[in-house]
Amino acid sequence: MIEHLQKEGYKNISILEGSWIGENTGRAFKACGYGTLSKKYGVPLLDLQKDSSFEFDAAGMKLKICSSLKEIDFLINIPVLKGHCQTKMTCALKNLKGCIPDSEKRRFHTMGLHKPIAHLNLAVKSSLVIIDGLMGDLNFEEGGNPVEMNRIIMGIDPVLLDTYAAELMGLSPDEVPYIRIAEEIGVGSSDLGKAHIHHLNEDRTVRRSAKSGRAEVLARYVKSEDACSACYGSLLHALERLDEKGLLDPSLPSLCIGQGYRGKTGKGVGIGSCTSGLGRSLKGCPPSAGEILRFLQGENWE
Repeated sequence: MIEHLQKEGYKNISILEGSWIGENTGRAFKACGYGTLSKKYGVPLLDLQKDSSFEFDAAGMKLKICSSLKEIDFLINIPVLKGHCQTKMTCALKNLKGCIPDSEKRRFHTMGLHKPIAHLNLAVKSSLVIIDGLMGDLNFEEGGNPVEMNRIIMGIDPVLLDTYAAELMGLSPDEVPYIRIAEEIGVGSSDLGKAHIHHLNEDRTVRRSAKSGRAEVLARYVKSEDACSACYGSLLHALERLDEKGLLDPSLPSLCIGQGYRGKTGKGVGIGSCTSGLGRSLKGCPPSAGEILRFLQGENWE
């Protein structure tokens, strides 16, 4: 991203971040190799935990924002798409918590997270959002259950992007209250029906095995033959959501998925367009976790 911007003539670039409470941003920069990156490209690292702050009235909610945000002409918000233990998911809207001081992060939790997260996006505007959906987590922000989705998602409306990301994870906007609140106060729209969505570079990465404990458990319900990462990842997210609802029945038949099922017929249950020859199949290339979840909930497996 930095190489592209510098090639296009943009030289005044900074990386801003503020770690969560209890961690040190400088340590995170070092662990992630950002120090080396900073030296290589001449891009300064700004530790927002050490920054001053100013007060902003965001639709009647007064919030403290790190002062460095005043100096930004164009903010590229780069969240990782993953599950979260308190808010179900974290993506574009919630990622801006890195732009507030630690004292405000503590206050957000006393306010229930969802409402202040929504209002924060009035105070700090994302000019562009680029979502890292390459390797997220099923349900926990610290990781531990990684799921390869092999996606990069880009757009300018964080509400729309979070709605789309929620669908990829098998969640509805109503299950992530800050999405609805942000829409109500005018941050953006959640109407995917009116969105212009362009899919580029169809995923051809073949996923061979689950790597984490939880993913391995869910993989027991899957019969994969040369499945692409995006399709396989969507299925694991759907199975996790199904289990959260108490609906992951041991009687669920093995779910076939992958390019290896092209042209095959039979009585099996398939996920994705490659399995269209099977007795029961959900189309999509790839289907989202939300689509898979609705398909599995709507079938009678007895």
